[in-house]
Amino acid sequence: MFIQTESTPNPATLKFLPGQNVLEVGTADFASAEAAAQSPLAARIFATGGVTGVFFGVDFVTVTKADDVEWDHIKPAILGAVMEHYQSGQPVMAGDHAPASGHAEHSGEDSGIVDQIKELLDTRVRPAVAQDGGDITFHGFERGIVYLHMQGACAGCPSSTLTLKMGIENLLRHYIPEVVEVRPVAA
Repeated sequence: MFIQTESTPNPATLKFLPGQNVLEVGTADFASAEAAAQSPLAARIFATGGVTGVFFGVDFVTVTKADDVEWDHIKPAILGAVMEHYQSGQPVMAGDHAPASGHAEHSGEDSGIVDQIKELLDTRVRPAVAQDGGDITFHGFERGIVYLHMQGACAGCPSSTLTLKMGIENLLRHYIPEVVEVRPVAA
């Protein structure tokens, strides 16, 4: 098994490509070793030490390291943990823990606008963000403001504010006149 790695715009996060599916659908975000208990793969990665976050996409794993740790010191252990997991035959997610769909539900008078927002996020934004090892999820729309949550490599990335404001906000405002602003939310 050959696992490729790619840098991301976030220097604290690396993208690991195991060459096979990680999740069939959706994403999964683990901000702590305790949260990773539902995933044998995430638990194994946290156990290597120096890891502050693990994120799964369809075909990639992004790992965020602690500020006081160098990639040269932990990258080999993470590669080993990913390889061991796939050789073990264990599932990525234990039991009935389903990955996130990527969007909060919204109903009411703005549901048509919200459907347009979600469509643009799914077709234009999420594929680009996934290439950088992250994901973006819709959390709400109220009075012209779209609330989004950035995950994986995008969470804490120095360019995430620029991505939200200059990229996503401009895209949504261009196609949906009712959108006036995009704001980040914490999970």
